[in-house]
Amino acid sequence: MRMNMIATAAAGILLAGAAQAQAPAPAQKPAQPPASSTQDQSSKPGIRSINVVEINELSDATKSQVNDLVGKRTADEQQQLQKAIENAPMVKSAVEAKGFKSSDVLIAQLNNDGVLTVVTKRAG
Repeated sequence: MRMNMIATAAAGILLAGAAQAQAPAPAQKPAQPPASSTQDQSSKPGIRSINVVEINELSDATKSQVNDLVGKRTADEQQQLQKAIENAPMVKSAVEAKGFKSSDVLIAQLNNDGVLTVVTKRAG
């Protein structure tokens, strides 16, 4: 069940930052931001620790879930994930410390405690 949560939230976590970074600037900004925007951002956890896991370390059921999600992902979504990792030095360093590249990352998910789980697979 935990990997299902990881798999379903994977694109949203890292891709949200990439999407915001690539989003065009609005033509006009409101004079005051809505009061809830500060609360929304403060309720999101930052990355406290990173766990890089190779897909072969997962159970067969979890591997299947990850592979299903990866199979449904578009090339653009995969590219956005790779860019998000490349633009996050802490994540990139953790991935490289395990001998992987951003192109080896299948999914990533940040839980409520600030633990980012990154599932990788050696290209080959």
